[in-house]
Amino acid sequence: MNPAAALLALHHDRSPGDPLVLPGPWDAASARVFEEAGFPALATPSAGVAASLGYEDGSTPADEMFAAVRRIVRSVSVPVSADIEAGYGLAPKELVERLLETGAVGCNLEDSDHASGGLKSAQQQADWLAEVRAAAGDRVVLNARVDTFIRGAADPITEAIERARLYVAAGADCVYPIGAPADAVPALRAAIEGPINVGAPPGGPSPREWGELGATRVTFGPGLQRRAAATVREIAESLR
Repeated sequence: MNPAAALLALHHDRSPGDPLVLPGPWDAASARVFEEAGFPALATPSAGVAASLGYEDGSTPADEMFAAVRRIVRSVSVPVSADIEAGYGLAPKELVERLLETGAVGCNLEDSDHASGGLKSAQQQADWLAEVRAAAGDRVVLNARVDTFIRGAADPITEAIERARLYVAAGADCVYPIGAPADAVPALRAAIEGPINVGAPPGGPSPREWGELGATRVTFGPGLQRRAAATVREIAESLR
C-alpha cells in the first residue's frame, strides 16, 4: 500500500466515537513528539508553521512553507498531510510536484479568496480541485477546506453542503468545513458523502464527542502550537 493509500485508509471504517485524530506539528521536534505518542499520521497547520518561522498566518512564502513541511516529513515515519493554504498561486501540476517533493502524502486546500476577503466561486474552486486531483492521481489525500463558517456566508451550513458536494465530485477525499460549530456537524454529516474533518478549538468537545456528532477526522489548527508557546512563556516568566 502506498503512503497516500495508507493515510486514506485511516479515514474509513471508523466507529462514531473513534474519529481519526491528527495532531498538527509545527516543526520537526513537535512532529517526533506526536509520533512517539502513537498517532498514526500527522497534519501540519499553516498558521502553526508560520508562527514557528516568524510569519503571520497567511504570509509564509511558498518556498519556506514547503521547506518546513519537508523537515517535518523527514523527521517521522508516519504519513503527513500538509496545509498548503490556497496553493500559493501555483498551477495544479507544479503544486502537486512541490508537495510530493516534501514527502507529504496529503494536503489541505482552502476556498477563501484572500484578495477580496470572501470566498472563491464554488464552481471555480471545484474545477481547480479537479485539476489538482488529475495531477496527483492516487498519490495525495486531498482535504478540501470549506470556509463558509469563517467568511460570513449568509447560510453557512447550506453553502458548506453545496460546496462540499461539488468538491467531493471533483475528487476531494475529505472536506473540512473549518469553524463549523458542534451543533452544525450532524446536519453536515447527514448531507455530505465521505469523510468530514472538523477543527477542535480549545475548550470545545473532545475528539470522541466530535466523532459522535459525525466528524470522521479531527485536527487542531494552530491550537497545539499556541498551547506550547503559552507553556514556554510561563517557563520564561518563571526564570526572570
